Amino acid sequence: MIGNQARLRTGQSLIAISAVAVLFALTAKWAGPGFTGVLPDGMETHMHMANADTDAAAGARPKTVVTPISCEKLPNVSGKSITTVIVTFPPNGFTPRHRHPGSVSAFVLKGTLRSQLEGGAAGTYTKGQTWFEPPGTVHLFAENASTTEPAEVLATFIADNGCGPLTIPD
Repeated sequence: MIGNQARLRTGQSLIAISAVAVLFALTAKWAGPGFTGVLPDGMETHMHMANADTDAAAGARPKTVVTPISCEKLPNVSGKSITTVIVTFPPNGFTPRHRHPGSVSAFVLKGTLRSQLEGGAAGTYTKGQTWFEPPGTVHLFAENASTTEPAEVLATFIADNGCGPLTIPD
């Protein structure tokens, strides 16, 4: 019973941290492109999704752009950090097969996305919907369902400290 209570408290803590991250990210987004937030030294402000152009099917499709918003050590979870990013999918944007080093919660800010995790069916997600990726799960693809409108996702990662790479080519 004590183990279940500890897991419940940890889950509640992660939900609360994610909610704070969402508010922080939205505040940063509203602050405009000049916002620097609390990114650690050397963390890029804009980067393309790792491995986005290595899949033959994705070769001609636009790449996603990942904009880090924040990375903070979790004071109550030793060795872990929470990183929040905005992932922008241009029209017809695509990310091929990859995985992440930690847990990921994705929240669609605008547009319609299709996404599929290994072992599951492809899903279609619209503004306000979410999906969760356990650590190391193969993410088969994510794509903008529209060829004319952009889409955006707020992604929150819980991973080891260091704010290192968030995407692992698979």
